[in-house]
Amino acid sequence: MFRFNLTRYCPSLGSLKMLTPIEKFPAYIRVAKAIESEIVEGRLNIGDQLPTEQALAQQLGVHRSTVREGMRALENAALLMRGPGKRLVVSAPPPEMIAEVNTRAIRFMHVTFRDLWEVQMTLEPFAARLAAERADDQLIAALAKNVAALEERLEDDVFIMENDVEFHRLVSEATGNPVMDMAGRPTGGLLLSATKDLYVAVPQARVRLLAAHKAIHAAIAAHDPKRSERWMQRHIMDFKRGYEVGGLDMGAPLSASK
Repeated sequence: MFRFNLTRYCPSLGSLKMLTPIEKFPAYIRVAKAIESEIVEGRLNIGDQLPTEQALAQQLGVHRSTVREGMRALENAALLMRGPGKRLVVSAPPPEMIAEVNTRAIRFMHVTFRDLWEVQMTLEPFAARLAAERADDQLIAALAKNVAALEERLEDDVFIMENDVEFHRLVSEATGNPVMDMAGRPTGGLLLSATKDLYVAVPQARVRLLAAHKAIHAAIAAHDPKRSERWMQRHIMDFKRGYEVGGLDMGAPLSASK
């Protein structure tokens, strides 16, 4: 968006320094943005039923076809869904959908392994510490199942990568902090990209991954925050060492995972 500085031409305007040009969008996008604003600001809640297309068209001063296009855009964004009688109701996008969109946006920034590793080194040990403090029996059991599955299929690289992403997602979920959970999900898609060549270049990385996951799970199950954090730090450091041993370029943009 372009901005221009009025005081450059008229210093007497004082505190009115910047004006933003009027944004021009198609009518259906303005309809979608108006309703999205009502949802985001809490005036429309999840499960609320929207008025009919005709009622919305009259209220917004547009044609029904324009309302229909705007609603379709919000359905595609999972902010609306069809309820009883095919009436539209407010919904929340699933975390997986949000993570996919965020991962795609991050990938457009040509993220490298080094970028990913720095974020993991900051977030993952903290998440492991919180998980050890807060994890319930159900999530501890889910982590145990994940580790057992990894041990059974330690020669299947595709499974290992997907299992690794799931393990870290479960740790984030175990924190009980939805912001931590959502912050970690986009890195999962990037993790697939970062590890797809690792196990070919460094076969022993599979065994080290299993050992680390076992230790982290044990620490979380024992509700030992310090041990859980320490093992996760070792695990993320080992991830970087694997890249170095394998001769992989830590500064190269991560390629698509699929």
